[in-house]
Amino acid sequence: MPFRIRLPRSVVSKKQPSYRPALEALETRDMLSGAAHNLPALSGSYSSASTFATPTAAPAKQGSIVVVHPGESIQAAVDVAKPGTEILVEPGTYAQTVVVSTPDLAIVGLTGRKGQGVVIQNPGGADDGVTATQSASGFVLANLTVRGFGENGVLLEGVTGFVLTRITAADDGEYGLFPVFSSFGLIDGCTASGHRDTGIYVGQSAFVTVSHDSAFKNVNGIEIENSSYVAVVDNQSFANTAGILIDLLPGLDVTTSTGILVARNYVHDNNRPNDGDPGSLESFVPVGTGILVLGADHVTIQNNRVTGNDFVGIGVASSLLLAQIAGLPPSAFAGIDPNPDGTHVFFNDAIGNGSASPLPGVPGADLLWDGSGTGNLWIGNVFETSVPGTLPGGG
Repeated sequence: MPFRIRLPRSVVSKKQPSYRPALEALETRDMLSGAAHNLPALSGSYSSASTFATPTAAPAKQGSIVVVHPGESIQAAVDVAKPGTEILVEPGTYAQTVVVSTPDLAIVGLTGRKGQGVVIQNPGGADDGVTATQSASGFVLANLTVRGFGENGVLLEGVTGFVLTRITAADDGEYGLFPVFSSFGLIDGCTASGHRDTGIYVGQSAFVTVSHDSAFKNVNGIEIENSSYVAVVDNQSFANTAGILIDLLPGLDVTTSTGILVARNYVHDNNRPNDGDPGSLESFVPVGTGILVLGADHVTIQNNRVTGNDFVGIGVASSLLLAQIAGLPPSAFAGIDPNPDGTHVFFNDAIGNGSASPLPGVPGADLLWDGSGTGNLWIGNVFETSVPGTLPGGG
């Protein structure tokens, strides 16, 4: 049975809520302990034809509504809210941070008559914009911009059941949208740009759908790291260092990644110079990467359009490739199985990639496999170049 979140009417309505002026009433990656966040056990079968993990989009029962006016504190409204409360934020710029620990809480930005929206910006020296803690199950954040924070725009720490929709995360240091140790979530219709690590990141999490989003001018546009049963569908990722990265990395509490669907995405022109923090793993992500699987198992990549990426269109490799690029010994990746098994690359349009590899000895190509792992298969793709020249299944 899917996890059920009671979405407020203003979120599930086809029309955005109207603004009524008179209305009253790990690095951050490894900073948390997985054992403390009640991540569900990963079990069950995976079907590449299904998009899973989407919470039930049913309107909430009528509950309390609180309105925050320009100049007021969103946090003050959160602090007194009871479960089921919908906090409506009037258009304006709010120089503040927000921490949510109440379950079944929704924060929804309103749109003004002239299109003006809600912006939550760094008041000065703050690492995180909006944070939801483990006790904030059923959290909904909708229709606002979070910008200029030192580490993360939106940070979810061990949240079970969440929706992030119509969120713009801009220039937030490391990460734009960052659920970690979280599950049964939906990130839909969001935009992330200007981050030194990842625009939209799902880390050590399970049963999450990332859909209809746009990521650009980040190191990684979308990254699914050490996570399982995640769908990345109908997104656009461009002008990043890497468009979509599915990876299994060492040194984290969760040591497996399986059951990832990457489908119907447009991944193009990801040739941005890598400006990740020097010496960090993300700083070694190769420039010119479209879709890259590193070490994750049972990843299905299908019906994507991948073009204009200078290094590789769709790549499948061992996590040790990153160790090689970073100059690390294989022992640094102990504790994980670094080889990708059961990857299926089906019916993608991967043309015009691979013109300029940044890695000595590793040629660029539309489709690339380093030969690691078992059960990997390429069928029905449209491409011009591949490494090796003949792929299992014929390409």
